[in-house]
Amino acid sequence: MNILDIEKSIREEAEVLVQKEPLSVLMLNEQILCRKSFAEMLGVTLSCQLAGEVIDRAELEKMFGNLYEKYPELLMSAAKDLHATVLRDPACTSYLEPLLFFKGFQGLQAFRAAHILWSEDRTFPAKMLQSIISRKFGMDIHPAATIGYGILVDHATNIVIGETATVGNNVSFLHGVTLGGTGNEVGDRHPKVGNGVMLGAHAQLLGNIHIGDGAKIGAGAVVVTDVPSHTTYAGVPAVQVGRPHDEMPSFNMEQDFTRDA
Repeated sequence: MNILDIEKSIREEAEVLVQKEPLSVLMLNEQILCRKSFAEMLGVTLSCQLAGEVIDRAELEKMFGNLYEKYPELLMSAAKDLHATVLRDPACTSYLEPLLFFKGFQGLQAFRAAHILWSEDRTFPAKMLQSIISRKFGMDIHPAATIGYGILVDHATNIVIGETATVGNNVSFLHGVTLGGTGNEVGDRHPKVGNGVMLGAHAQLLGNIHIGDGAKIGAGAVVVTDVPSHTTYAGVPAVQVGRPHDEMPSFNMEQDFTRDA
């Protein structure tokens, strides 16, 4: 789905909901129905979540609006992330839900803004956003990290992604995943995750290692070596235990790695 299709779906879902749920009217009018575009819907929703004693909502809305106008690829990534969430998360029943309520989706979009600020050498506001995201959403992503599109961040709690980590397209994260270093080393020190990878709950990927396309990492695995494409790794330390049945395990979200033997 493209941005206009997703915007249309969100608006239609909101219009139906305000007719039958009185408690939804204020939020949906403010964040969806009174907004002219997906960019405005996303910007005001993130601003409502992130505003507080550090930075006020008006400043955040202006910042997001300026970034979305200057970098339209942010909206493309957000639309693909939203679509991925609807397709892969069985708890998600509409486009409206992750936009308004899912901290994984919201935290990822806020990170994307921080990453742009970092790339513009505006490191202070980038780190300020990182700090707010960490406190509000329970996920800590360094603004220098590089993350592709079509990402599902399910639950989001305790996600940690380090400064030199890279993540490809169409990757699925369960809660508690770490893309971290192995100590106090400097330089390029964090994992490089390929396309279509599924990262199970509390998987710990440590060091400058490479996770191949279509790999599957089991829940609780501690991965300290490279993982070949289209293989399943599990255990402490993680070893190959099989191969996923699909080319893109991130899509079907099958988390029982014992079936891959």
